[in-house]
Amino acid sequence: MEVLQRTANRGSISTGYEIDNSCKFEIDNSECLTKTFGSSGNRKAWTWSSWVKRTELNSTTTYQLLFSAGTGNPPRDVFFFDDDTDDTLCFFSNGGLLSSATLGFRTNAVFRDTSAWYHIVLVLDTANSTAADRLKLYVNGVSQTFSTYNAPTQNADSLINSNTAHAIARDSSFEALGFNAQYFSGYMAETHFVDGSALAPTSFGEVDDDSGIWKPKAYTGSYGTNGFYLDYADAADLGDDESGNGNDWTEVNITAADQATDTPTNNFCTLNVIANIENNAVVFTEGATVGSVSGGGNVSDHAMATMGFSSGKWYYEAYVTTGSTNDDAMFGFANTNGWYQGLGNYTFSAGAHNVGRWYYNSNTFTTTGATAWDKGDIVQIAIDCDNGKCWSGVNGTYSSGDPSTNTGGFDWDANVTNMSIGDLVIPVTRVLYTAPGTTYYNFGGYTLIPISSAASDANGYGTFEYAPPTGFYAICGKNLAEYGGTA
Repeated sequence: MEVLQRTANRGSISTGYEIDNSCKFEIDNSECLTKTFGSSGNRKAWTWSSWVKRTELNSTTTYQLLFSAGTGNPPRDVFFFDDDTDDTLCFFSNGGLLSSATLGFRTNAVFRDTSAWYHIVLVLDTANSTAADRLKLYVNGVSQTFSTYNAPTQNADSLINSNTAHAIARDSSFEALGFNAQYFSGYMAETHFVDGSALAPTSFGEVDDDSGIWKPKAYTGSYGTNGFYLDYADAADLGDDESGNGNDWTEVNITAADQATDTPTNNFCTLNVIANIENNAVVFTEGATVGSVSGGGNVSDHAMATMGFSSGKWYYEAYVTTGSTNDDAMFGFANTNGWYQGLGNYTFSAGAHNVGRWYYNSNTFTTTGATAWDKGDIVQIAIDCDNGKCWSGVNGTYSSGDPSTNTGGFDWDANVTNMSIGDLVIPVTRVLYTAPGTTYYNFGGYTLIPISSAASDANGYGTFEYAPPTGFYAICGKNLAEYGGTA
C-alpha cells in the first residue's frame, strides 16, 4: 500500500496546509491559459511545479499538454502526458532547449490513476556539469527514471522562460503549424514557476510522517522575474498571479464555472474513466463529471465512481440534460458483488419511462423510497451505510420518508442478496440506455449541473443545489477519513 500512497495522493490526510481551489481544464472546450513574457528570464535554470489530477485517458488528442513554449516547430518546448499509447510523462524540444527535434525524456512510470492527485515538478539546470542532472522530473517527491533521456548541452537555453508564447494545458505551437492544438483534461492546483532556481520538490511538498503520503506545503522562496504562482482562488480571474510579480495569465475558454474545490488536500469523488463496466461506451468529460453515450439503438454503459465507503452516510446529485428519452438512466451504488456484473446484485435509483424505482437482485424492482424524474430534474441520492438504507429525491423532495430522520427509504441490507451493512460500496450509474444521451453528476467538487443555492454538507464541503440531509456528507477525502473507509 505504501507504493500506492506515495505514487498518488488521494487527499485524505490532514496536511496543515490547505489548498482550497483548483482549475478544471477540458480538451473538448479548448480550455487553457496563455502568456507571453515581456522579456526573457533565466533560460538555463527554472522550476515548474503543479498538482495535477487527470480525468481523461485515451483522449481525442495525441498528447495532453501541461506546459509549453513556442509558436512553431521549430522552435518549441513541450511537457506532456503521452496520451496516444502509454500515459508516460515526456519532454520534447525542437529548436528550443534541444537543438533538433528530440525527446528530452520519457518516464518509465505511467500515470493512469484518475482517482488521485499527482505532484509534478520539472526542473531545468543546464549549467550543471552532470548531464543527467540538467533536466529532472519528480512525481510526489520521487525522482523519475527514464526509458529515454537526452541531456541538454551544458549551458543551453530553453525556449521556456523566453519572451515567446507560453501555454498551460495546451501546446502553444500546434495551431500555428496548422495542426489541431493539443490540450489537457483534468484539474490543476498550486501551479508555481520559479525563474532562476533549480529547486528540489521539498520546496513545495513533504512526506507525511504518519501515512507516508506526499503532501503539499507552502512555498516560501522567491520567484525571480518571470516567476508566477497560480492558486486559482479568484473564480473571476483564474489566471491571476499571486507571486507578487503580476505575471497574470490569460484565460482561454475558461470561466468562473471552471473553478473547482477538488484539490490535493480534499480530493473529491469523480466517475472512474478506466471502469466502463459493460460496453465501454461512455465518454467522460468535464473533470470526469459528465458521461455521454453517442450513436443509436440500445447502447448503454455502467460506470462506477473513484471512491467507495463501508460506513457513514453519503450524498450526491445527478441530472439528465439531453437524449431522445430518459429510458433507464440510473443513479445509485453497488458492492463488490455487482461492480462488474452488468445488471447484477446491486441497487440503482432508476428513472425508466418516468417511473422511479430501485433495481436489485437481478430482475427484481421496487418503487419503495424511489422518485420518478424527467429530463431537467436534479436527482438526489442518499446512501446510509450504517443502517443499510437509501433514498432518492427529485428537486429537493424525497418520495418516501426523510433520510435525516431515518424514516422511509429502501432497506437494501434486508432486501438485496449478497449486500450487507459493512460491505464496501461505491456509486455506480448507468448512462442512458437509448442513445444518444448525456448525464451530469455532482459529487461536490465540480459539476456542470445548474447550481443556484450552493449548498454544502455540515462540514462545509461540496457545492450542491440541495443541502445534503442531516448527517449525510459529500464524497471526498476529508469526509471519508472521518466517517468511512475509502477505496
